[in-house]
Amino acid sequence: MKRSALSTVFVGAALFASAFTVGGDNGVAFHGSVQADVLFPQEDEAIGTGEYDHKILFNTYADMNMMSKYVDAGVRVEFMKWPLPGYEPDFAGWGVPHIYAKGRYKGFELTGGDFYEQFGSGFILRTYQERSLGIDNSIRGGRLKVSAINGVRLTALGGVQRRYWDWDKNSQIYGGDAEFVLQDLFKRLAERNVSWTFGASYVLKHEDDQIIMVPGHNQRLNLPKSVDAFDLRSEFQKNGFDVLGEFAWKGQDPSFDNNYTYGKGTAALLSGSYSRSGLSTLVQVKRSENMSFRSQRSMSGTSAFLNNMPVFSYLHTYALAALYPYATQAAPGEWAFQGQFAYNFKRKTALGGKYGTKVKVNLSYIRGLTDNPGNFGEMGSNGPAIKFFDMGMSYYHDFNIQIDKRWSRSVSQIFMYMNQMYDKILEGHPEDGKVKSNIFVLDTKWRIDNRYTLRNELQYLHTAQDQKDWVYGLLELSVAPHLMVTAADMWNCGDTGTHYYNFGVAGNFKANRLAVSYGRTRAGFNCSGGVCRYVPATRGFQVSYNYTF
Repeated sequence: MKRSALSTVFVGAALFASAFTVGGDNGVAFHGSVQADVLFPQEDEAIGTGEYDHKILFNTYADMNMMSKYVDAGVRVEFMKWPLPGYEPDFAGWGVPHIYAKGRYKGFELTGGDFYEQFGSGFILRTYQERSLGIDNSIRGGRLKVSAINGVRLTALGGVQRRYWDWDKNSQIYGGDAEFVLQDLFKRLAERNVSWTFGASYVLKHEDDQIIMVPGHNQRLNLPKSVDAFDLRSEFQKNGFDVLGEFAWKGQDPSFDNNYTYGKGTAALLSGSYSRSGLSTLVQVKRSENMSFRSQRSMSGTSAFLNNMPVFSYLHTYALAALYPYATQAAPGEWAFQGQFAYNFKRKTALGGKYGTKVKVNLSYIRGLTDNPGNFGEMGSNGPAIKFFDMGMSYYHDFNIQIDKRWSRSVSQIFMYMNQMYDKILEGHPEDGKVKSNIFVLDTKWRIDNRYTLRNELQYLHTAQDQKDWVYGLLELSVAPHLMVTAADMWNCGDTGTHYYNFGVAGNFKANRLAVSYGRTRAGFNCSGGVCRYVPATRGFQVSYNYTF
């Protein structure tokens, strides 16, 4: 299909859906979206952009969905022939990678085509789309969901997994999940305001044999054609208390991630929380070992994952606080601890003041299982013997406190202090050692009137390692309800003296949103949910357009 023809498809899909959206009288509705992210790159030796083969790079998506009482259907067209920087080479391409039809009747739902699914916390199955990371590991096949029995939810599925523009038929995935909602089965629990669920999941990966030779030996590995994975979980809730426990087990699964060793995988999670008006607490711990689970064992990077290990580090949104993000170590494994506490001091109290004060404290601490996380053992062996409570080197810690204070009807501020340790071994650079930093953030918002709001961020990161100190400043003017203008600069004042400036304008009108910016982007890792993608340094004009209908 030529580019002009593809553009016609995008525009035609939007016009068709807009023209034929039907109200609730006959129960049929069309909706969808168009998203285009475009970069006009410019070479910049100061930040190391390198050369570009194309003058325009872009990722484009168009979704259209039909929904009715008994039948849903949808299709997505993607065009990434010249994708944005940082994506894996196989990401480039275009076509129709997602199409589905779904029917439901009296507690039964049957899907055919491409779909996403998650069992429990995702220890043994989580397929999802994250466009900023280039992840779309959907399953193409069939899925049946049953909720016809009160208090029981069942799921069965089977198919092949997407890897960019391929669906490897040499590897099939089958799975089932059962969840029991006890308060629906036993009325006494509901009468006592108790919510209690049990769940069990099973996933089978069947992969055709591959020839993997042991280096230095005239031998090939005897690879299992089938890999089983199980998951058990229970969650109890009452009067603000919530306790979740989950355990997963995975059979022998030699792969690129574990140097083709035959050790089994396990994951265990225990989480407890309590909340009431003005107060919330969370404490959780997770241990995982050898839980990298792919549909294709020889793959690397962010592709072909069947599961996703939840991250136990705080998800920062401030630029310098997110400069060293943590990526979950699924293959070697990790011990992860996290605690959060939040309290809202009431208005007209000593600490609350006239408008109240919110305080949030977070602590994340993550360690490896050994002091040599890159040692998976010799290829073909069972891998290193690790006891359950063994702990190795520290990967990461993050202690931060945030204070949210309103000073008047128009002025409010957020202050954050963060102490962080990040080991560069997580990036494959053990020689660079640990980066220890202290970060300060002051976020001030001034609501000038009902239409204009001015926001300012001042951030400072101090460290004696890596590129040393950073300063970040942002000024943002919002003109309700349609316009936002921003100017920002991230300055490495400790080592290189490089400025990463950015100027942008964003506007929205009805279902349209357009953002245009110009500036530099620092090389680093873009992370979401503990999964990270390396993004090279860039400079140029960026255009982002979204349309929903």
